[in-house]
Amino acid sequence: MPNKPAVKDYIRTIVDFPHEGIMFRDVTTLFADPRGFRMAIDQMLHPYAGEQIDKVVGLEARGFILGGAIAHQLSVGFVPIRKKGKLPGTTISQEYKLEYGEAIVEIHDDAINPGEKILVVDDLLATGGTAGAGIKLIERLGGEIVSCSFIVDLPELGGRKLLESMGMDVHVLCEFDGL
Repeated sequence: MPNKPAVKDYIRTIVDFPHEGIMFRDVTTLFADPRGFRMAIDQMLHPYAGEQIDKVVGLEARGFILGGAIAHQLSVGFVPIRKKGKLPGTTISQEYKLEYGEAIVEIHDDAINPGEKILVVDDLLATGGTAGAGIKLIERLGGEIVSCSFIVDLPELGGRKLLESMGMDVHVLCEFDGL
């Protein structure tokens, strides 16, 4: 009897993208398959059955796809964290380090009310820089993060350890070795 496919089976690896030596984990193939996409959303939701969650926060950009679907299933609001300059209205910003340089993410200053329970979602956890910056923004607005959920973890890059050192619960669906 053939094995039932896992979320990892729907993710394509593209060698040497965007640079030589990088193994890019492409979740668009997962999103394009209705069974794979449903499986990922269901598995990302499962640990939070019965938990109080007020809002789902998605990190730009694939976190918007996941976050919207998860917020819909939970019947809660969705909040985007975007790259600097992409949100209209008043925002707060958080700088973070990239492999080469720095970047800034923003959230609307009225997107989260103090005490709201937040689930943070994105497709991939690498160094944890973007997620860490997003967590700081949410906490500055008084949000209480229930957990951070990702499809893919690249453990060699240390993102999970970083988020856990910040006191975060981290849930991932699969891991890939290498960069």
